[in-house]
Amino acid sequence: MLRVTTATLCTYCQRMRLLLPPSAFASTVTSPNKRPENQHTVNALYELSVDIRKVRKFKGWILSENSAYVSEIADLLRDMGADTTMIARILETHPEAVLCRPEDVAAQRDLWVSVCANKRDLMSIIEKFPASFFTLTHHSNQRANICYLQSLRLSNRIIGKLIASAPQSFSRPVERNQEVIHTLRETYLDLGGDEGNLRLWLQKLLSQNPYILLRPAESWRDSLGFLREQGFSTEELLRLVSSLRASIAELQPDSMQQALAYIEGALSCSKDELKQIVICCPAILYYSLPTLGGRYQGLMDAGVSMEQVKESPNVLELTTQIVLYRIHKLASYGYDVCSGSLDVIVGTKKDFEMSYSKLQLRQLRPLFNPVAPLSSAD
Repeated sequence: MLRVTTATLCTYCQRMRLLLPPSAFASTVTSPNKRPENQHTVNALYELSVDIRKVRKFKGWILSENSAYVSEIADLLRDMGADTTMIARILETHPEAVLCRPEDVAAQRDLWVSVCANKRDLMSIIEKFPASFFTLTHHSNQRANICYLQSLRLSNRIIGKLIASAPQSFSRPVERNQEVIHTLRETYLDLGGDEGNLRLWLQKLLSQNPYILLRPAESWRDSLGFLREQGFSTEELLRLVSSLRASIAELQPDSMQQALAYIEGALSCSKDELKQIVICCPAILYYSLPTLGGRYQGLMDAGVSMEQVKESPNVLELTTQIVLYRIHKLASYGYDVCSGSLDVIVGTKKDFEMSYSKLQLRQLRPLFNPVAPLSSAD
């Protein structure tokens, strides 16, 4: 007699589930507390090679909706240049897309095309930010905000990045964004900025931090007002604003005060020295007190002196782990950071690799050039 064990049945069922379409075992994934799945939706997604298990696990409610437009949305994406793999990936990431009415998606497509050079660029944005594209509310506000930013002669590339990564700023009334842009313009000009460079300056701000339009205009005034009270000149403030760009709107006077007080005490510097340190390393203003304290103590533990940090404050932009790695790597070529300048270890990874390569060449270079003419004594 053949004995059929529970394990045998489970293995058999698992194999069959891989071979059969979702509709063949849909009843096994519903429970008395859940609505039954819409088999038309499930089968349509299955035909598009969408991972049904992933959708079911994270957003299973979508599969139970009565109305869905799976094939219609897929056709629209296909018309925009998406291939089968891309369509499946988009619908797995944002399955809510199949609940959008095709006519609304078509209108959204036409709007986004106005800031995209071609279909390829449009699909690249949709693939990265599907939730932004398929958020179809406040369509009139989106259009008004796009027209407003285009009237400022901002590049469509920047506008496209904004609408994709910070769609909330486009969903609100255009008047609120106009207020923020007006504040940014007045801030730049009041600090001595040139009207001719204003557009490029705005583009840099918006490109670095797409969420800048969501920050209240007052936060810019509060941050700059605090820095003026610390004695920074108009020219110095413009340098700080240009360096920090959008981040300055996120700074709180209280946290900046704590950071400045800590650096002033740790480096035993005067008010004028403190200003120069901040201008050299503006990041000090937005690091929390625990972060600053931990990084400074890490430098002290590594044998770095207070004077070295004062001369190269940008070293505080690096984590203790990165600092130690770079110190040890340079030590392997005989360079003692603790007795020299910290400039060799600051900067990006690319900056450090360049410094490290120069040090390697210096070590490999011969002490003298045997073919060079010898200088004769008079």
